[in-house]
Formats: sequence, structure tokens, C-alpha cells
Amino acid sequence: MNLKTLAENLGLSQTTVSRALNGYPEVSEATRQRVQDAAVRFNYRPNSRAKGLATGRSMVVAQIVPGSSEHEMVNPIFGDFVGGATEALARFGYDMMITRVLEDDQDKIYRELHARGAVDGVILQGPSVEDARIPLLNDIGMPYIVHGRSTGMTAPYSWVDVNNRRSFRRATQFLTDLGHRRIGLINGLEYMDFAHRRRQGYCEALEAVGVAEDPALLCSADMTEGYGYRETRRMLALDNPPTAILSASMLSAIGIRRAIQDCGLVMGRDVSVITHDDDLSYLRNGEDIPIFTATRSSVRAAGAILAEQLISLIAEPDHAPIQHMLEAELVVGASTGPAPRRT
Repeated sequence: MNLKTLAENLGLSQTTVSRALNGYPEVSEATRQRVQDAAVRFNYRPNSRAKGLATGRSMVVAQIVPGSSEHEMVNPIFGDFVGGATEALARFGYDMMITRVLEDDQDKIYRELHARGAVDGVILQGPSVEDARIPLLNDIGMPYIVHGRSTGMTAPYSWVDVNNRRSFRRATQFLTDLGHRRIGLINGLEYMDFAHRRRQGYCEALEAVGVAEDPALLCSADMTEGYGYRETRRMLALDNPPTAILSASMLSAIGIRRAIQDCGLVMGRDVSVITHDDDLSYLRNGEDIPIFTATRSSVRAAGAILAEQLISLIAEPDHAPIQHMLEAELVVGASTGPAPRRT
């Protein structure tokens, strides 16, 4: 189906349909949604090259992965995010370019992409607490949006994020309500903003019940299955081991579960576990009954929302920064129970 046929089916002009698909602000939200729904229903895909020639745009959005985090590209969380983002971008005729750069080359790469008009916008993934890419892109003036936030940044910028602090405060509170006081945190790298906020939420919930942080129950590293396993074995070997563990990732949670079993313990009875990011396409948290109690957040949905917001910023360069907060849902599974009595 071409643009003319789609417009005839909708009873609209080709100009209106084109503007609706490209996110122009003068098109009403009701018309935009109607056109987008029809494009999906009729499997309409605009010709990116033709659109680029007509609009002077590249019809490409870049996601640039720093060399230090290139391993994240094989993470199922990254895959789900890209899946949601590319699906949304395709509705507007956009492609995504994913490229890896060395940390020291980022300034040059962003400036070259903007100068050459190679991309119309940029997605920033995995912001740190003090992320230098944000002031850089503000200076360049290229449309961009951040998946996450950067605590140290005071300048306005666009972002889509899940409320990590509230999620982990709620998860920790759920455990303290069950009587747990020895709660381990197997976190991500804490120079990353999401992990920094998750630790804040965890500490706030402990403080609310008069429990001080115990450094022996805290760890921060890349969120792998092996990391979850090793740190759980270490914690369970302490003289005063945890009765519950919070995991920042489903991958780490799988390692936590393996370690609990290898120690001859039962997850949910001897050691309770709560994980985050369990809503993954290829790493499901059980079927009808969740294996893990989890703070559930769909990273695929976040990718779609972020892509749609970036299209709005590209279509309207003077648009005010867009900030979209998502809340995680606490889903109770088989991995949590009352704190065990110890003699």
C-alpha cells in the first residue's frame, strides 16, 4: 500500500496523512492516532529514502554504545528495548543505527554525525550519575532523549525512566513487612544512575524500620548470572547471613536462585528473593504463577514510548524537554515468604 491508497482509505488528504505519520504538531492527536492505527492495520511502510529527500532528513536515529558497555548489546534487556524502539520508529518511517565507539571518541562522533546530517536524533542509553553526553548534546543542539536519568545534571533534558528509587523502596518495604531485617542487595554498577537510585530506595526502606546498612550485604557489579551466584554464596557463608536478597536484574536473580539451591536451602522459605526487570520477551518469569516476586517494568514498552517522544522532538526542534516517568508494579511470586526464625 502506498501513501495515496492509505489516504483514500481514511478519507484524508495525502498531506495530512504524511504530517500525521511524521509527528507534525499541527495535526490533532485524534487524527494522528487514527492514521497510525490504520498504518499498522494495512501494514503501510513509508519509503524512508523518499521521505528523506522530501523532508531533508536522514530518517535515521542513532544509538551509540560506549566501548565500556558493549557487552550490554547481548543483554536481553537491551534487546527488548531496541525491539520496542525500532517497532515504534518504523511506524514513522525511521531506521535505527546502532554503533559502538570508544569513550574518548564520543565527542567527535556526535559532532560529526550532526555536521553530516547522518542522523536526525540520538538515543542515550545507560546514563551515569554524572553523564557528560548530556551537556555535550545540549551544546551541539541535536535532538536526543535519554533512557534513564542523570542525577548530577541540572540542565533540562528529555528522558523516559522507571521510578527505580520508589521500586526498590517498595520492594524492601515488602520484605521488612514480612519480618526480614537482614536483606542483601545485589545491585548493578552504582556509578550508573539506575543502580544509584535503587540503592537509595533500599536504604530509605531499611532506615524506616531502624536497620542500618551492612556493607557485607551490599555489592555492585555487572548484572550477570555468575555475579548473582558468587555474591549469594558469599553472603550465605557469613556468620549472620541474609534472610532475603534484592536483585537488580533477572539474570542475577537466576544466579541467586542457583546459589540458594546449591547451599541446600529453599528459595521463598529459607531465603526470600525479589528481582527487577522481569518482563522480558525471551526470559520469562514463569507462566501463570511468577517464579520470582518482582518489581515489574516492561523495557520494551519503555523503548516504544521513548522512540515516539524522540520523533516529537525531531518534528518540533523547539519543543520543551519531554520527561516521562514509568512506575513499576510489584508482582508477588513464589520467591518470598516470612523471615525464618533462627535459633
